[in-house]
Amino acid sequence: MEAFFISTGVVALGEMGDKTQLLAMLLAARFRRPWPIVWGILVATLANHAAAGLVGDLVARLMGPDLLRWVIGLSFLAMAAWMLVPDEAGEVDGGRARFGVFGTTVVAFFLAEMGDKTQIATIALAARFTDLVAVVAGTTLGMMLANVPAVFIGDRMAGRIPMRLVHGISAAIFALLGVLTLLNVGSLF
Repeated sequence: MEAFFISTGVVALGEMGDKTQLLAMLLAARFRRPWPIVWGILVATLANHAAAGLVGDLVARLMGPDLLRWVIGLSFLAMAAWMLVPDEAGEVDGGRARFGVFGTTVVAFFLAEMGDKTQIATIALAARFTDLVAVVAGTTLGMMLANVPAVFIGDRMAGRIPMRLVHGISAAIFALLGVLTLLNVGSLF
């Protein structure tokens, strides 16, 4: 139980004010369907944190920090470009997405968590505690505690925010994250 509670607390506190909270709000404002976003965050977090606990450290060592940084940085830049491509019917029908609200959330959150402090924390917690299931469950709960309220705040603000602005801000955030990652500036996020 210690691994679960410590993992939950570390990640919940670490997520306060993190880029994924802003991402949760932006997705909710764009799509106005909070529950598929919440489920997408859960699935992305489980996948990301399970990978971090199982193979994150190994992959980082095999790739090396420079190659890993480039892969993550270029992924963020690809997401920025993707955010600028308007959905064919997205502006008219309430914000449908090419991969659906759920799929878009899973991809966006999974990429946003790559190399993030909570992913690093999950690796460290998995190394510290032998109960991988408790660590992944705790870090996932911590993410949900921090991001689910952001989804519902974003959903409530959606009617007041122009979608072009949401797309532009989302693209700018991903572009900034990509550039900062490529420049190896990790202390801002």
